[in-house]
Formats: sequence, structure tokens, C-alpha cells
Amino acid sequence: MRVLASLTALIALALPVAANAATIAIVGGTVYPVSSAPIKNGTVIITDGKITAVGANLAVPAGAQRIDATGKIVTPGLIDAYTQVGLVEIEAQRETRETSSSNRIAPSFIPWDGFNTESVIIPPTRDDGVTNVVIAPSGGLIAGQAAMLTLRPGNPRSLLEGRLAGIVVQFDNPQAAGASSRGELIGKLHALLDDVRLYAANRAKYDGTTLRTLGAAKADLDALVPVVQGREPLLVDAESVDQIESALQFARDERVKIILVGGAEAWLVAGDLARAHVPVLSGAMNNIPNSFSTLNSRQETPALLRRAGVTVVLVSSDPGGDSHNFNARNIKYEAGNAVAYGMSHDDALRAITLTPAEVFGVADRLGSLSPGRNANVVVWSGDPFEFTTRVEHVFVDGRELHERTRQDLLTERYRTLPPAKKAP
Repeated sequence: MRVLASLTALIALALPVAANAATIAIVGGTVYPVSSAPIKNGTVIITDGKITAVGANLAVPAGAQRIDATGKIVTPGLIDAYTQVGLVEIEAQRETRETSSSNRIAPSFIPWDGFNTESVIIPPTRDDGVTNVVIAPSGGLIAGQAAMLTLRPGNPRSLLEGRLAGIVVQFDNPQAAGASSRGELIGKLHALLDDVRLYAANRAKYDGTTLRTLGAAKADLDALVPVVQGREPLLVDAESVDQIESALQFARDERVKIILVGGAEAWLVAGDLARAHVPVLSGAMNNIPNSFSTLNSRQETPALLRRAGVTVVLVSSDPGGDSHNFNARNIKYEAGNAVAYGMSHDDALRAITLTPAEVFGVADRLGSLSPGRNANVVVWSGDPFEFTTRVEHVFVDGRELHERTRQDLLTERYRTLPPAKKAP
């Protein structure tokens, strides 16, 4: 019987519970479209996976599934815009990590081909209101490609949203990049982009083997062509103020777009970042340095950057740690912490919904409750940034999704404790 019960629990854990009515009306809640002002007593109409109407006191279509959100908050699905959810299952087991290439220069590396759609991390992430993630590789000088995914059922390629999010480069650790100093690291990047431009202008000679030897394989050169043409950004991992200034100078010299990742000391050069129109992917949890690169880290960084006019996307402030790999669902607490340290509530909500969608070029589909957008919608029992708030409904592409997670099973197991044993 015990074996049968365990098997039943595992089957329940694996099977999603999904409701998929053609038309759904979420009524009576306070709706935060993000792209416009909040709507009290608002209604969100979903038809065939798309948001078709948002407003106050809208008529509910005949036959629609009606969800009463009175006294509740309705928002777009949250976006954690820099994570390795689905790429790491068990940190200590190498065969469950799909985060890096064996090459230090690997712009053609596509991590989502190894994305684990059956990861036990995905259901609790989605159940806590995160419907989209940007997954990013790590390691080496150029780690590979990042992309926006929707946490819907399906194969890895079917989860992709829009164009490439960018190519990950790191300025923070020259030794890991195969260089002994940042100067050597930057020199390698300059030489590589020179080769990419030469390759792009002389493909026939390259294919005919009459072009000089270049510093990367053909697939890697191809992957970097959109970068040198200004069509795709580099996601630059830099923490200290000197690393950030080096990244800004590199972008000016090469005339490429960059997005700053980490930026522990970015508040010190907030004006420079604003003038260069460089978005920053930052967190608000850490104020204790974990390296010499983060001596000036502070929890006010997102608020200070926004005050200076910088585009801020809130992400896990613990790259490579548990939040980055396993707890993307805690992105709402990054936002709550940012509010506690000076960021406005509206800016914080925008920084985990519409702003990342805009930065990564998918705002026509994601990030707001607007007609025509994908129906990624969350109904909350209260303020999403409060610890006591619960997620009551999560819609992904208009389907209400919920899987029984390990957390659910543990809660059920210990909800009623056995009677205490009497002391002998």
C-alpha cells in the first residue's frame, strides 16, 4: 500500500491540472495593466489565449468562464529576466547542468536545447506567478546565447518568445575567461569583433578558404554578426565600477549595444549609464560584499538607478546561487525589497513585467494586460510583494495551469501532525 501511495503521489506530481475555456472573464479585482493606470473593479477578458479587453465594469461575454477577483489584485505574469531555471536540476550532479559550453568563446552555444521541460523547479516557479524567464548561460569569455521563454507545456523550442535576448559576455572574472587581466580580456573581445566584421564582409572568401585564419569557428562568427550590426545586444556581466566603465567604453569603441548584468556598483555611474541608454539587470537583496568587485553593493541600487533615468530590470541578485538556479519564484521579493529601499511600487512591478519585455523586444506579446497580448495573467490574494500574499490563479496563454508540486505534497503531509508520543 505504501508503494502504491508513493506511485500515486508521483503521478499526481507529474500531471498538470489545466482549465482551458475559450473565453475567460476575470472580474471585480484591482487590475494593474502596467502599461496604464490601475483599474479598480476591473475586468480582464481572455479569448483563445489572448487578452481581448481590459477595463472597468466591462460586460462579460455570454458563456465565458467567470473568475471572481473581488478584493484581489490582477497583474501580468511576472518575468525573471536572468536565470538558469530549467538548466540546473541538481547543482552537485554535472549531468543535470546545461549552463555552459566546453569552449571559452561560445557565442553559438544554445542552452535552451538542453532546457528540462520536466524540471521540478518549473511548477513552483509558475505557481508563484512567474510565467516567463530569460535563461542565460555562464562561463568563459563569451558564454553563449540567452533567450526569453514562456513556462508553458511543450518542447524547449516551442517555449521560445521572439528574437534572441542577447549574447552573454563577462567582464567580472578574466581568469575564467582565459585571460590574466581585464586588459587582455578586452583585447581578445576587440580582436574577435574585428574578425566578425571581416567575416561578414567577406563570406565568399571565407567559404573559399582564401581569407586569413579567424579567431572563432564559423558558427560563432555567424552568431556575432547581429551584434556588430547593432541588431542584438551583448549581456555584459560586470559588477565593480571600473568593470562597468570598461564595458561602457568597449561599447562606444565597438558601437555595439550592451545590457549590464549584475552592476553591484552601478549606482556610482548611474548618470553615465543613463546617458548611454544602457539597461541594467539588477537585484535588491544584497548589501554585503561577496567579492572585491562588490564592495559598494547596496540595496538601494535599483532605486538610485531609476532616479537617474536608467532602465532597470529586477532580477535575482545572487547569480550562480540558489536564487539564480532554483528560486526564480522569489523575484517578487526582489521587487518588494526594491520598494523598501526607495523604488516606487509602480516602477518595481514594471521592472518584473513590462520593462524586461521591452528590453528584450517582446512587449508586443508579453509584460502587460493589454488587448492583443498573450494571456499570461496572475490573480493574487493581495499585494504581490507581501510575504503573506498567495497566488490564486495563474494563466499561461489563456490556460489556467497548476501542477501539484513537491511543496504541495510536503504541505499535505505535515498539515496534520501525528499525536505526540508520551514519554516512557
